[in-house]
Amino acid sequence: MREIIELLEAKKTLELKRLPYSHSSLAPVLTQDNIDFHYGKLARGYVDRFNRGEGDKTFNEAGAFLHNTLFPQFRAPKNGNAPRGKILDLINRHHTSWVDFKKHFEEEALKVQGSGWIYLSKSGQIKTIKNHAKRTDIALLVDMWEHSYQNDYHSDKGKYIENLWRIMNWDAINSRL
Repeated sequence: MREIIELLEAKKTLELKRLPYSHSSLAPVLTQDNIDFHYGKLARGYVDRFNRGEGDKTFNEAGAFLHNTLFPQFRAPKNGNAPRGKILDLINRHHTSWVDFKKHFEEEALKVQGSGWIYLSKSGQIKTIKNHAKRTDIALLVDMWEHSYQNDYHSDKGKYIENLWRIMNWDAINSRL
């Protein structure tokens, strides 16, 4: 049985999900240059290295998984973009209100140093991921690696997080719950 599992794992290939929008659609929150680099080069690199058997297989698979979770949850910027449906119920149940949740989420996100991610779990908890790791409980995900904000926001991680709320696709996020 172990040999069959190893054979299946050896033949496993990953794909980078197509974006449900153009590379320029998220501007000015995330510029086309940012998406070209972050999605087109870095996320693509995790998939390609995994498929070629290069580098750390677990790291590359987790990097591909996280980016395939991240990018589909975005949409064109919208002022006043607020959660609705199941995600709003989850937020209100565990964080009192959307305003309180945003404040707490942003505070925790700013604590992430270096390489990491922050997310709202399906159980309502705000959690972090150091480096890359697959998680099955992600409702909403934010990349806090420097490459995700440096091109557009330089060192201002707070402004990056604040602006991301404008591009969250709450329907995509609700589909995870």
